[in-house]
Amino acid sequence: MIEIISLKNIEREQLFSSFDSRKETDADRFSPVVQEILNSVKEGGNRAVIAYTEKFDGVKLTKENLMVSNEEIEAAYGLVEESYIKALRAAIERITAYHSKQKENSWFTSEGQGIMLGQKVSPLASVGIYVPGGTAAYPSSVLMNAIPAIVAGVKNIVMVTPPDQRGSVNPGVLVAAKELGLTAIYKVGGAQAIGALAYGTESIPKVDKIVGPGNIYVATAKRLVYGLVDIDMIAGPSEILVIADETAKPRYVAADLLSQAEHDELASAICITTSHALALQIKEEVIAQTKTLERSSIIERALRDYGSIIVVEDLMEAVALSNQIAPEHLELCVDQPFDLLNSIEHAGAIFLGHYSPEPLGDYMAGPNHVLPTSGTARFFSPLSVGDFTKKSSIIYYQQGALQAVKDDIMVLAEEEGLTAHKNAIKVRFD
Repeated sequence: MIEIISLKNIEREQLFSSFDSRKETDADRFSPVVQEILNSVKEGGNRAVIAYTEKFDGVKLTKENLMVSNEEIEAAYGLVEESYIKALRAAIERITAYHSKQKENSWFTSEGQGIMLGQKVSPLASVGIYVPGGTAAYPSSVLMNAIPAIVAGVKNIVMVTPPDQRGSVNPGVLVAAKELGLTAIYKVGGAQAIGALAYGTESIPKVDKIVGPGNIYVATAKRLVYGLVDIDMIAGPSEILVIADETAKPRYVAADLLSQAEHDELASAICITTSHALALQIKEEVIAQTKTLERSSIIERALRDYGSIIVVEDLMEAVALSNQIAPEHLELCVDQPFDLLNSIEHAGAIFLGHYSPEPLGDYMAGPNHVLPTSGTARFFSPLSVGDFTKKSSIIYYQQGALQAVKDDIMVLAEEEGLTAHKNAIKVRFD
C-alpha cells in the first residue's frame, strides 16, 4: 500500500529515480508488431482492418457494417438514462464555452509605405478521434477531443472506437457523439484504427490529425505514423499530485489520490504535505476507502508501485518538488492556493482549493482533460482549439516597398550562395 516518505531521510535523486522508471515505455518492444499491422492496413485497407478486428476484438464485421448506422445511434438513446443525457448536455455546454475563449482570429497590420503583414488562421480539414472501448468506455473522451475541433471549425471529424464482442459500440459513447453532431463513426480500434485514419481505406477516410488516448498499441501506432499525419501527444499513465497543508481534509485528499490510482496499475498518485500527522491520516483513509472501491486490486498495485505521501519542511519545498515532477494533474489543497499559483511552473492542469477535485476537470469544469503526462508538462500543454488550426503568414509589398529593401535581400542571398534568390529580386528592377 502507499508509503510515507520523509524527504529528510531520502536522497532527492533516489526519489526521482523511482519516478523516472515509470516514464520508460515499451514502445521499442511493441514497434515491430505495430508496424506490421500498419503496413497490412496500408496495403489491405478494409480487408486488413476487418481481419484484425476479428483477431483482437473477437467480432467479424463486414464492409457494410464497419460504420455505425444511424439506426444504431438512435437506438443508443433508449439504452441510457435521461439523467446521463442531461449531465452530458451540461458538460458539453461548459466545455464548449471554455474552449470558445481559446479561438484565435486571423490578423493583418499595415506597416506603412506599401507593406501589409498578417497571419491567417485556418481549421484543419479533417481530424480522426480515437475513443477507447471494449471493456471500458469513455464518453468524456468524445467530448474532450471533439469539442475543441468543432470550435476550431474542423468540418470532417471521423471517430473510431473498438466494438464489443456483439459488434456494438457503447451506447453512452454513441449518444455523446450524436449530441456533438458526429456521424462518421467506425467500429475499429487498436493499431489498425490508427492505420486506417493515417492511410485511409475504402470505407474510412484519411485524416490530417489523430487525437485521443489508447493502449500501448495505439500509442505506438500514433508515434509511428507521426509525420504522415499530425498527432496530439503520446499519452502515458495517469498522474495526480496533491500538495496539502494542515487545513486539508484527509478524507478528501485520499479520495482524490484514489480517483487516479483506479485508472490502471501504472497510474501515479502522490501527496506532498507539510504535516506528518496529516500524512498518517491520509494513509489511513486511503486504506479504508480502497476496500470499498470496485477497482481495488488495480488501486493497490498502483499505490504500491507508484504511490507515496512525501513529508516536506514547507510549502515552498513542496512546490519545488512538484515543479521537478511536472505532474499531469496538480491539486493545491491548501489554505491559500492562489498564493502558490505563480510559483507553479510545470503542471498539465492546476486545481485550486479543497473543493476543486480532479474529477471536476475530467467531466464538467470546462478545461480539457487531455493533458501531458510523464513529466512532459514541462513543454506540452493541454489539448486546445489551437491544436486543430494551422497558421499561414501573409506578406504584401508594393513595388516601392520592395525597392527599399532589395539591396539588403540580394546581399544576404549572395552570402548564402543562392544566386537564384538574388535574381528573383534583381529582375524586378532591371
